[in-house]
Formats: sequence, C-alpha cells, structure tokens
Amino acid sequence: MSAGGVDEILNYTKNEEEDYYAVLGVNEHSSMEQIQTEFKTRALQYHPDKNAGDKEAERKFQLINEAKEVLTTPEKKLMYDKWKNSGIQISYKQWLGMKEHVQQSMHWSVPKTKDRMLPGSGGGISSGPSSLQTPTPAQRRASEGGANLHWGSRNAGSAWGGDNPGEVVSKFRNYEI
Repeated sequence: MSAGGVDEILNYTKNEEEDYYAVLGVNEHSSMEQIQTEFKTRALQYHPDKNAGDKEAERKFQLINEAKEVLTTPEKKLMYDKWKNSGIQISYKQWLGMKEHVQQSMHWSVPKTKDRMLPGSGGGISSGPSSLQTPTPAQRRASEGGANLHWGSRNAGSAWGGDNPGEVVSKFRNYEI
C-alpha cells in the first residue's frame, strides 16, 4: 500500500454519499419494493434526459444507480451491511478492494479429544499394562488431524536455534494449557 493510501486511511472521514440507504431515502429494514420505489422517484428527478448538461444531476444519478445496484443484490447488500456495521475507517470501495485480496479469519481451535486416553486408566481394548501406551505429542497432533509441527529449524545456521522447546511451549502446542 502506498504512503498516500495509508494517509487516506488514517485521515478518513465518512462521506454522506457512502451511506447508500440515505442516498435512496430508505433504511436498513426497507423491503426491496421500497428500495425500488425510492430509486425510481430519485432516478426521475436526476435523470440526464431531464437535466441536460447538469453535471451535478448526472453525478447524483450515477450515485443512486450504484446505491440501487448494491442494495437490491442480496450478496452485495450483505457485504455493504457488514462494512457499514463494522466501524472500519475506510471507504466501502477500499474495503471491497481489500476484501477481495485479503482473505483472513481468526478463530479458536478446539482440540479433538476422542482418541485421547488417560494414562494409567486401563481403558484400552485389553486391560494389560503393556497394551496402554501414552502417545507422543506429535502422534497426538496427528491423531487429532492437526499438522505435525516441528520445533527449531532444519538448517543449522538459523537464528532460532535447534534446542528442544521448553515444557511450557510443549504444553501449549499440545493444548494442555
């Protein structure tokens, strides 16, 4: 992103023309019929054929067309409402452009515990003590469908070093803390 783009985001102020509901004179709970009716009323008012040579009327006509296109298409309306209610301080068009290029989500992962057995409980298929073995952390992650994470580096010249991870790190990686 260019320095101009960052300044644009840092100094962003909402423009009333970005509120498509206000542009059409409706609210978020308006039906498609209400949106269409308000669009037709405003389109007749600002139509270029009725306002020949009026650049401001032409700009408003394009704006109400854009607002109608977004608010009458369910997928676009959903995206617009998500932007409007997010509180993000960038314009809707910038947000759409970034959303198309950046697909990231964050979520908490819950470990799958169906294959885990308590050590020493004797809950295996056979009750003999030699049949119950505690899986290694790597085996446990693999049985849970997770990636087999490696600590350290594969090359010796790494700044991170190849030491074994500490006890806290191991417990964290294995969902024990």
